[in-house]
Amino acid sequence: MSTRFPFTAVVGMDDLRLALLLNAVSPAVGGVLVRGEKGTAKSTAVRALADLLPVVPVVAGCRFSCDPSSPDAGCPDGPHDDAPGAERAARMVELPVGASEDRLVGALDIEKALAEGVKAFEPGLLAAAHRGILYVDEVNLLSDHLIDHLLDAAAMGASHVEREGVSVRHAARFLLVGTMNPEEGELRPQLLDRFGLTVEVAASRVPEQRVEVVRRRLSFEDDPAAFAARWAGEEADLRERIIAARDLLPKVVLGDAALLQIAATCAAFEVDGMRADIVMARAATALAAWAGRTEVTSEDVRQAALLALPHRRRRNPFDAPGLDEDKLDETLEQFKGEEPQTDPDEDPEPDGPDGPGDGGPGGGGGIPPQGEGPAPESDGVPEETPAPAEAPAPAPQGSGAGERAAVQAAEPFRTKMLSVPGLGEGAAGRRSRARTEHGRTTGATRPRGALTKLHLAATVQAAAPHQRARGRTGPGLVVRRDDLRQATREGREGNLVLFAVDASGSMAARQRMSAVKGAVLSLLLDAYQRRDKVGLITFRGRTADLALPPTSSVDAAAARLEKLPTGGRTPLSAGLLKAHDVLRIERLRDPSRRPLLVVVTDGRATGGGADPVALAARAARLHAAEGTASVVVDCETGHVRLGLAGSLARELGGTAVTLDELRADSIAGLVRDVQAADQTTRRAA
Repeated sequence: MSTRFPFTAVVGMDDLRLALLLNAVSPAVGGVLVRGEKGTAKSTAVRALADLLPVVPVVAGCRFSCDPSSPDAGCPDGPHDDAPGAERAARMVELPVGASEDRLVGALDIEKALAEGVKAFEPGLLAAAHRGILYVDEVNLLSDHLIDHLLDAAAMGASHVEREGVSVRHAARFLLVGTMNPEEGELRPQLLDRFGLTVEVAASRVPEQRVEVVRRRLSFEDDPAAFAARWAGEEADLRERIIAARDLLPKVVLGDAALLQIAATCAAFEVDGMRADIVMARAATALAAWAGRTEVTSEDVRQAALLALPHRRRRNPFDAPGLDEDKLDETLEQFKGEEPQTDPDEDPEPDGPDGPGDGGPGGGGGIPPQGEGPAPESDGVPEETPAPAEAPAPAPQGSGAGERAAVQAAEPFRTKMLSVPGLGEGAAGRRSRARTEHGRTTGATRPRGALTKLHLAATVQAAAPHQRARGRTGPGLVVRRDDLRQATREGREGNLVLFAVDASGSMAARQRMSAVKGAVLSLLLDAYQRRDKVGLITFRGRTADLALPPTSSVDAAAARLEKLPTGGRTPLSAGLLKAHDVLRIERLRDPSRRPLLVVVTDGRATGGGADPVALAARAARLHAAEGTASVVVDCETGHVRLGLAGSLARELGGTAVTLDELRADSIAGLVRDVQAADQTTRRAA
């Protein structure tokens, strides 16, 4: 077994360590979501937590980790009436992003169920994680169907596997811990809310602390066992402190004053539902137990709010998580009741999230004296060097017009459904039709590998003609492997939506560019909801730039769009050629993900060569020749329209829509709805 990096050797990141330790004290807090840039030791800290958890009593031989004191009555390995007990180390089970459904929930052998009438069930990762930790690295990249199973298990504390009338259920209560890089996309709101606490981490900008991180990492890699041995004493102390806090937890009193502060804080920040109140109450109670107290204080409530509320305040993927601490302090002060009295002989409350910054045995989350370098920061927030304000890019020479500053985007709206025609086979999503593992059944085929979705009628039809030859004499059907049929299903896939946005002088009128940005922002929000990847190309002056390579992070695209300057000529051909290059590379990277090109322009071409209009038409025909689905969002305004965007759409082999038509509730759509309703009324009369 490989040696993990010790938890107590992690430098800094006090908020992350505290959030993990609170869940170790009280798993009912609901897990931790760790957000941060790449290379910040998110996974290292999470994996190190498993070695600190107390041993777990289990029923000997039970594959589902039943507790001997209260075994699960419905356990597939049960009943456990007189089964002997045993102890094992707490498990940390890692869920790979690309795991199959059977790997997560378990595999039920349909062949044996049909042919022999027995339930042969192989437990999955949910069973292995029961009474332990389920860790998902890059949780924001997890497939939708796996997220659905996680949500069900987290809500019910059990996993259900249903296959053609054969059902298996087992307990699945676990501490859910996820790490993610926000640049790669955001989480579905339902799963985001399932995480009790959230923590933002970033690399320290303090040179001395960075030196200490490197020193410890190199020392660990040179000799993992020796490095772990040097920290073994501190690990043992921290493990004992977790056990002591668990024992104290039932004795902690959550008074009415603290409960009122919790409710008032959640109401003041307008969080949805009541889960935030419950999580804050559990976190504040765990904080008190961790500090060795039996009453919850206002400071416990404040710290619980900072960990439990930031990710619950987001209303759309473009909102940055966070909490206004001044507003939080005002709310707590307004509803402050009588504070519980502290024992004068008792040690003062730790001044950092885990304890004193000196790393003594009683605080710092068990962090030892920093003999090998500086002590970690006590406030959990690395000192940041303010980044200089990002200046707009200089206008290209010869652009023909000066650059204009970026303008504010108009309010986003609900857009019409844009989809790729035909039937794809890409990653599950919500945009275009595709063959998927989930959806409506459209037919049957012979399984190429393991059978996952049985088509019962087709299987029976295949087996029926051979019953006499197989010697069938009684009830039941003699089914063989060759008879089994896999159901083919049709659902929806996510696409690559590549935006090519005209930022030239003809688009630079303040009101028009604001409307254009609002439309693109609306399409980005639609892409987020439909599980698409997005990319952003802008063109103006003489060139086109890839402002954002294809990614799952629509908020990153929104940030690039917000800073987009305008001005200069319209190199429409350059924008289309850049889009062609990007799509060519993406086809090699992910051949199954079909692209949708969205060109946002008024159709004018005034740059890029002697005959810019002809060059743009030739570039458009490249996309048409490769069958790229495309939509042109016509931004032309005024009483006199040249119809250039429509001509571009015809060259692309796509469609053109105006900004007004892009709205799902556009006037044209309302007129069609009214006409349809009127015809229905007349027929009924």
